[in-house]
Amino acid sequence: MIGLHPLIILAIGIVTVLSMIIVLRIHAFLALITAAIVVSLLSPGEFGLKITRVAEAFGTTTGKIGVVIALAAVIGRCLIESGAADRIVRMFVRLLGEKRCAISLMTSGFVLSIPVFFDTVFYLLLPLARSMHRRTKKSYLLLILAMGVGASITHSLVPPTPGPLIIAETLGIDLGVMINIGLLVAVPTAVVGMFLVGWLARRISIPMRPLEGGRPEPEPLPDEELPGLLPSLLPIVLPVLMISAHTVVSTLAKGAGKDSPISSAEQFTAVLGNANLAMLVAAAIALLVLWRQRRTDRQEIMKLVESSLMSGGVIILITAGGGAFGAMLKEAQIGPAIQNMFVSDGAQHIGGIKLLLMGFFVASLLKFAQGSSTVSMITTSAMLAALITSREALGYHPVYLGTAIGFGSQCGNWMNDSGFWIFAKMSGLTEVETLKTWTVTVSTLAFVGLGFTLLFATILPLV
Repeated sequence: MIGLHPLIILAIGIVTVLSMIIVLRIHAFLALITAAIVVSLLSPGEFGLKITRVAEAFGTTTGKIGVVIALAAVIGRCLIESGAADRIVRMFVRLLGEKRCAISLMTSGFVLSIPVFFDTVFYLLLPLARSMHRRTKKSYLLLILAMGVGASITHSLVPPTPGPLIIAETLGIDLGVMINIGLLVAVPTAVVGMFLVGWLARRISIPMRPLEGGRPEPEPLPDEELPGLLPSLLPIVLPVLMISAHTVVSTLAKGAGKDSPISSAEQFTAVLGNANLAMLVAAAIALLVLWRQRRTDRQEIMKLVESSLMSGGVIILITAGGGAFGAMLKEAQIGPAIQNMFVSDGAQHIGGIKLLLMGFFVASLLKFAQGSSTVSMITTSAMLAALITSREALGYHPVYLGTAIGFGSQCGNWMNDSGFWIFAKMSGLTEVETLKTWTVTVSTLAFVGLGFTLLFATILPLV
C-alpha cells in the first residue's frame, strides 16, 4: 500500500471525528476511537499490529487518568449532596458581602469547577443567583455571567477536570505545575472577566424570567443543615496541596545530591503527592462528610457512588479515546510533517510565540467546529505534542502551551456546545440573547487568557 503523506492522514482523522460528531451525531467516544483506528491503518508500521496498538494506547491513557477522573466524579457528587458546595458559596458571600454578590458567584464557580463539572456547578449556583437577584436587585445578567465565567475558566485550565488532565498527560507536564500555572493564568483572566461582564450588564438589560413550566423556586437549606467550612473545603484543597507539595520538592531535589534530605523527602512526596492517592483521600473525606451530614445508610451511599462512577466512566472513555487518537497521530509522524512546514532560515523547530498561537487557534477552530471543549483540548494537544523537542527549544515551559490550548477551547462557544444550551435554557435567555452575552463573554476572555499566557511565558518561562 502506498503511504499517504502525514498531513493527509491528519486531515482524514480530523474529518472523521468532526463528521461523526457533527453530521452523524455519534457519541464522541465512538468518533475518537474510530478516528484512531482509521489513522492507525493509514500510518506506517506492521499491518498485523495496527489495531492492537490502538487498544494499547487506549489502555495506557486510561491507566494514567482513569482513577483521577472517576474519583473526581465521586467528590463532585458528594460536595453537592452533602451541602458542602453550598457552604463554600455562602462563605464567599459572607466574606465579600451581598453588595459584591457577583464576585462571590464568580469565585464560587471558579473554585467549585476544579473538581466538579461545569454543568453541575451551573445547576448548583443558579438558584442562588436568582435568589440574590430578588433580594439585592442586582442585574440578573451580571450574576449569571459572573457565575458561568468563573466556572468555565478553571474547567479548561485546572486538573482534575478531564481536558486539562489530558493536556498535562499528552504534553508531559507535571500535574502540580499544570494546577499552579493554570491557576496563575486563570486568576487575572477572571478579574478581567468581572469588568467585562459588568460592562455588558450595563449595556444589555435582560429580566429574570419565571422557571419553565411555572415550577416554584427552590428554597435554600438553612445553615444548620450544612457541613462546616473546613470539611467542605478539604476535598478540594487537600489534593491540590498534596500534588503541589511533590512538585515543589521534586523541583528542589533536581539540584541536590542523592543522599541529601530533600532527595529523601522526594521519595516520600512521590507517594503522598501522587494524584491517584491524593484524589482517593479527598474522595474518602467527601464521603465521610456526606455520611456525617446526611446520615445516609450504606445502601444509599453505594447508589450515589455507583451513579457517580457511571457518569465519570463516560468521561474516561472519551478522554482515553482521545489519548488513543493522539498516539496514532504520533505513529503517523504528524509532528515532523508539521514541523517541516514551519522550518525557515535554518530553524529546526517551532517554538516561541508561533507555537502558542498555533495551539490557541487550532483549539478554537476545533471547538467552533464540533462544540466540545474537552474534545478540542484532547485533539489539539495530541497534534502538537510531537512538536515539543525541549523547553530550551520552546523558550518556555510546555505548561504555557497547555494553557493556550485550554483558552482556545473556550473560544467560539455557540449552538453546537452543550454549555451554550445549559446557560440559555437554565437562565431563561433566548438563543440570540445567549449569543450576545455568553458567547461574546467567553470568546473575549479566551483572547484575554491568551494574552496572560504570553505575558507569563515571557516573564516566568520556567525553562
